[in-house]
Amino acid sequence: MFFLKKIFKLRDKANPEEEKPFLDHLEDLRVMVTRVVLTLLISTLACFVYKDELMSIIRRPVEQVWVDRHVATLPENEEISLEDWENALTFAEVSAPLGQYDSGLADRWWERATDKRTRRLTEAAILYRAALKLPEDAREDFISSIADEKSEARELARKLLVSKPAENLNAEGNLRLMSSLKPTETFMLTMKLAFFAGIIVSFPFLLYFLLQFIVPGLKAEERKALWPALLIGFGLFLGGVLFAYFFVLPNVLTFFYEWGKSMGISNDWRIGYYISFATTFVLIFGLAFELPVIVMTLVKIGLLSHSMMRETRSYAILAIFVIAALITPTPDMMTLSLLAVPMVILYEICIWLSYFHEKKVKKLEEEEEKERMARLLSSSDDDPDPDHDPDHYDDHDSYHHDEHDPHYHADHADHADHADHENLDLAGEGEHKDVSDDYMEYPGEHQTSEEKPDHDPLPEDDPDYDPLLPDEDLPDEEKDRK
Repeated sequence: MFFLKKIFKLRDKANPEEEKPFLDHLEDLRVMVTRVVLTLLISTLACFVYKDELMSIIRRPVEQVWVDRHVATLPENEEISLEDWENALTFAEVSAPLGQYDSGLADRWWERATDKRTRRLTEAAILYRAALKLPEDAREDFISSIADEKSEARELARKLLVSKPAENLNAEGNLRLMSSLKPTETFMLTMKLAFFAGIIVSFPFLLYFLLQFIVPGLKAEERKALWPALLIGFGLFLGGVLFAYFFVLPNVLTFFYEWGKSMGISNDWRIGYYISFATTFVLIFGLAFELPVIVMTLVKIGLLSHSMMRETRSYAILAIFVIAALITPTPDMMTLSLLAVPMVILYEICIWLSYFHEKKVKKLEEEEEKERMARLLSSSDDDPDPDHDPDHYDDHDSYHHDEHDPHYHADHADHADHADHENLDLAGEGEHKDVSDDYMEYPGEHQTSEEKPDHDPLPEDDPDYDPLLPDEDLPDEEKDRK
């Protein structure tokens, strides 16, 4: 539950415009899991059809270890394969008893069963196995005592004593004919192998469903950019699988084979254990190589930055080695190093990629800012005064122009006379008073202190009355004056 909450918070931070409640996140998770399961089911059934080819592919590394181990002990410059040596050892077990039974019958068998080259190698194998039964200081004298008519076999046997190949291939175990100890084990192993092959084949779709869940609400441009990222992710995954299959796994198997041999233990490995080990090993390396995809996704959504990755490089390297120690199926230092060192290199590449990504984003932001400023400057050049009103200035000019017009003075004088007559009529019922004296006369100005009105003065009679101020908002001293 804690892990799910963290994933849901990551989804909300990746797309803050489309935050969802917890149940909607669970519904998206259900859809994603359903798609993954259906994809794996279809790919597993498709890979099950090619079960024989898959079995040959998965057994190739261990067979290669077996072959390389024995071919290295064969004489150089003789062009002897492991199959030739196996046939020579088999023929040696048959020809010697047959020669003791009837020498003529043995000669006829040699002519029909082998060619000249194989007979020479078989005779050398018989001499080599016989010499190994003698004390070490007597072996060279025994080989030298062989007649000159068998000189080719004698010289080859002498070379075999120097390289010392296995006189019995199954003495140290057989890695090619592995045993199955349960009736249903082979069928279940085939299904398991088809399942792991289905993961590899359908990995681009699985990665797409996972990224679609973690980073929801992608725009059309972001969806187009997602497919190249998926191709890069699949390339990294496939690179990790091939690196483990062709380089790491053979070296690890050789290490354990030689270790068992040095301890005097027969290496008879079970097919079930080997397939589980090999498939897990290969998939771990494939997933570990997805580190750049994970890191760059976190950089894209803003959870990681170049400065943060650079400053925490030492902690990241320590974490990589700890994770490699936990996920590798073997506890040896060699396997740990083979997984951790490539991951550290990929992490360093991610640091540089984040640097170039931030540099590119900064450059785009600067270009957008320059374009915005250029648009603002161009708009200001086209309209220097956005508040300019040409009608206002036209009216103002006409106003000043009319002051110099003689008709303007006549109209203004008539208007002034008309205003004076109105003031006289308002002053008093036909009486001609001085307008200026009436204009300066306020209510109550000529009243004495002894004169008291019979009624309370109206608000208009109060010289301190302010019509814009409500009565309830008047100060107390003003209210007392009423």
